[in-house]
Amino acid sequence: MIALLLVPLVLPFALPLLARRVVDRVRPETALWTLTSASAALAVGVLACLGVLLLPLALSVPAVAGLAHLVHPLDAGPTALVMAVSVLAGGALAVLCVTAVRRALWEVRRLRAAHLDVAGVPEAGGVCVVDDTRPDAYALPGGRRGADRIVVTTGMLRALTPGERSILLAHERAHLAGRHHLFLAGAQLAGWCHPALAAVTRQVSFAAERAADEVAARSAGDRTLTAHAVGHAALATTRARGALSSVTPGAVGGPVPARVKALLTHAPVRRLAPALLIVATVIGLAGSSALAGAVSVHRGVEIAQGEHPSD
Repeated sequence: MIALLLVPLVLPFALPLLARRVVDRVRPETALWTLTSASAALAVGVLACLGVLLLPLALSVPAVAGLAHLVHPLDAGPTALVMAVSVLAGGALAVLCVTAVRRALWEVRRLRAAHLDVAGVPEAGGVCVVDDTRPDAYALPGGRRGADRIVVTTGMLRALTPGERSILLAHERAHLAGRHHLFLAGAQLAGWCHPALAAVTRQVSFAAERAADEVAARSAGDRTLTAHAVGHAALATTRARGALSSVTPGAVGGPVPARVKALLTHAPVRRLAPALLIVATVIGLAGSSALAGAVSVHRGVEIAQGEHPSD
């Protein structure tokens, strides 16, 4: 049981390498969905396995054992090994929960602060122009109470040509239309559950920027001009975006040189690649191991209760 439940905790380390292959070889929209879904699935597996591994320690507490009607130790392997792993799992689960809650609250506060910054700014067509000499632009999701809007500074507008401005706005509209902030939020949550999944967050962000770039390029009908707009916006930006929430995609997010290079080549045409199959295999292995471990725990519980394990 112990070995089966450790497999889903190790498999996420394979995802960062696979993520780089996915974003390089498939369409950005496909990569975005694939990587976010894979991160979320593996994160759920990690939490589930830690919870199951915590069970022997929980059942050693008389009050908990009494509530569960389990008066005998869980038959899951050598007692010393089982309890040691259970203690480690409990500590890891506690750290993950505290970290996730603290970081989630911090992200919510930063998102609210971003909304307050533009609360009194007039908008036209969902675009807020902030009088600021520092070039910046980002998509600000509205949430339940507010409307989605694009925030752009006067400094950014002055730094770009009229054609590049249209591409910039098309890029940000693509972020809002594609609900990319939800993908970024999902990747962030998964990253807080496992260190390897935290590395995938950068690839999810890059896939979101590439997806918005492709929409802007199709809207403009000129991939070269789109590449110039992305490059010029990045060169003009001097404002540190650390004050903004991680779920507010910006015009200069992700590795800009890689985005420009991708725009100067042909549009991506591949929807599927062997890397996607490998990602699916990793998720399948994690799910199968977690399920087999859960079945083993169920049989152990039956034995602890003095029952015959079911076939």
